[in-house]
Amino acid sequence: MRANPPLSIAVVATSALFAAAAAAVFPLRGAVPARVAPHVGAADIGGTVTGPKGPEAGVWVIAETNDLPTKYVKIVVTDDRGRYLIPELPKASYSVWVRGYGLVDSPKRRASPGSTLALRAVPAPDARAAAEYYPAGYWFSLIRVPADSEFPGTGPQGNGIDPMFKSQAEYVRLVKNGACMGCHQLGSRGTRELHPALGTFESSVKAWERRLQVGQAGGGMIGQVYAMGAPRTLRMFAE
Repeated sequence: MRANPPLSIAVVATSALFAAAAAAVFPLRGAVPARVAPHVGAADIGGTVTGPKGPEAGVWVIAETNDLPTKYVKIVVTDDRGRYLIPELPKASYSVWVRGYGLVDSPKRRASPGSTLALRAVPAPDARAAAEYYPAGYWFSLIRVPADSEFPGTGPQGNGIDPMFKSQAEYVRLVKNGACMGCHQLGSRGTRELHPALGTFESSVKAWERRLQVGQAGGGMIGQVYAMGAPRTLRMFAE
């Protein structure tokens, strides 16, 4: 069984739809064979997901299409027998694939509503390949904010944190919805990797100082970092 990655509100809502649909399709009888696919309605795509060791529980099944006026994606999570049901899909041609911790994305299959697909999960060849698919929230959780003992800040000649921060909580508020995450996600690939076009730098801290100056919001981003205390804040992000 795979551990579920952190889910967005949209994914949770979609998973709730799946759970309700699955409850109707799979009444608690206790004798349903593990690999029996769900009943698939005319507006659904469903089936099973298996891996090298059998049914894959707790992995995402993603259906995506560009056939509609806007890009449309619906995601559900497999049950403990590897079954999934993606309900109430608009009429279109979808790419369907499997994603999860410890996996790399499976080959995308084409399907239309009303289809039953048996999908194969693809184990990642190594930990680095698996980590490419971890959600942004996982990477964001790895940030090590300054310890309680580093507050109040003592400025650039001290611990590198601006003296206006009297507590860790004040600092964390700005890292989250008070500044950075008020505009964009943290932990996505664009916030944890440096584009080669930026050049090479003597340290990760210098690299991230340059990264935060780039783009239409660069002035605001680097300005906020200096307001928080550039030496310590840049080191936090670089780590």
